[in-house]
Amino acid sequence: MFRQGRHVCVMFCRLGEEGGEAVQANQFLLVNGDTGAILDPGGNIAYNELYLGMSAFFAPHKLAAILASHADPDIIASLDRWMTATAAPVYISRVWERFAPHFCKPGKTAGRIIGLPDAGERLHLGGGADRFELWALPAHFLHAEGNFQFYDPVSRILFSGDLGASLGASLNPEQPVTSLAAHIPRMEGFHRRYMVSNKVLRLWAAMVRQLDIQMIAPQHGAPLVGAAVGEFIDWVESLECGIDLFGPAHYRLPS
Repeated sequence: MFRQGRHVCVMFCRLGEEGGEAVQANQFLLVNGDTGAILDPGGNIAYNELYLGMSAFFAPHKLAAILASHADPDIIASLDRWMTATAAPVYISRVWERFAPHFCKPGKTAGRIIGLPDAGERLHLGGGADRFELWALPAHFLHAEGNFQFYDPVSRILFSGDLGASLGASLNPEQPVTSLAAHIPRMEGFHRRYMVSNKVLRLWAAMVRQLDIQMIAPQHGAPLVGAAVGEFIDWVESLECGIDLFGPAHYRLPS
């Protein structure tokens, strides 16, 4: 996805897809020198290959952080194994910091889960010459109650979690999308159901327009680059979704 000197961003998009039972999901590795961070490491079906991929860049004990946008199984179901294989802390919303340990054996997360405040923060990870910055941006209710996106100010990639996701058997997650119009059918149904309301989408759009974004990298489907970045922000800003679309007909006793 990006390489500048010793700063590298890598996307893994086909881990554990054999059999096709699980939804396609992307995992991201941010490397800075001899350390780095994993963003949304995924479930057990992705663990082995992601661990080997990370090991090609630095030793597992040098992993500086595991970052989770929220607490869904496709985000951190492999947490127990990462707690064993590395000494890295886990950054997740304070809403989920006492739920995440349920993915692990008792005691394995003790002292290793760092709850992010609702306002987000600029994280300083690693140490010495390998120290790097990553911004945790509030993205609550897009789609989880406590939800964060992560912005890398070096690559200018916004790791957007479920926002920006695209789905479909014909979709190639390795091919970045440069123009949004033809891509919307792969996104619309997901966003109308999984995003909570247009109000939060408008708040999010106003926030991210202050950033220099070269790529939006969602947790499902293809990244957005070039003109597609601004087009996506414009599209979701006016999208009705979630509770905007629900009414009495959706809350009836089943016959």
